[in-house]
Amino acid sequence: MYHIHWRKIAVAAILLTTVYSSNAQRAVELNLPDHDDKLYYFGIVLGFNSSHYNITHHPYFLQRDTISVVESKNSNRIHLGIMANLQLTKHLDLRAYPLNLIFSEKVFGYTQKLPSETTSTVEKQSVESIVMSFPFQVRLKSDRINNFRVYTLAGMKYDFDLASNSGARNSDNIVKVNQSDYGLEGGIGFQFFFPYFILSPEIKFSYGLSNVHSRDESLRYSNVIDKMNSRMILFSLHFEGGGTK
Repeated sequence: MYHIHWRKIAVAAILLTTVYSSNAQRAVELNLPDHDDKLYYFGIVLGFNSSHYNITHHPYFLQRDTISVVESKNSNRIHLGIMANLQLTKHLDLRAYPLNLIFSEKVFGYTQKLPSETTSTVEKQSVESIVMSFPFQVRLKSDRINNFRVYTLAGMKYDFDLASNSGARNSDNIVKVNQSDYGLEGGIGFQFFFPYFILSPEIKFSYGLSNVHSRDESLRYSNVIDKMNSRMILFSLHFEGGGTK
């Protein structure tokens, strides 16, 4: 699924860059002409995300007759934060997020077939998360085309789930999730220069590398799962502004 999204984004980026390049020779008044001389600047981030878990079944899953399918479904939530950007060269920046809150919900679908029933039933369980995320990214920027620029980014992140239920008492209705996670991120974005600020739409893909599943053999919704790795797509609007030379 993710490679399809990447292909669409790449095509859109090429088309958008081509349009702006074709108009680059026109006389256009530059907004914020001294912005690229700033050593650092800050921004506010608002956006929405779609997330799920990549699930690896436990060998015990094959021994169960009641649960035939376990899947994690995509769900949508919002995120917000504060960004700090440090310019290293004309085309290379470092970015960090001193404050970055991601609200998400992971929905699990269980297809069950009880011995006394002839048809299967689907039961859903959900786990709410409030994640304090700390991404550290390298951003590669194109040349500025009048009041437009395209960039790509890549980096790592560390997540801390403020709403983790890993310490909760046993319950048959939950899947326990560890507090900490780390992973890789990559994405693409555009900068639109306005007279008083820069608007940067950005799409980013986040791949968790840590197994966040806190397996409990006593929980029937948990013991059929071995590993869970987080997957998330984030669409963000960066409102970038002040800084210093």
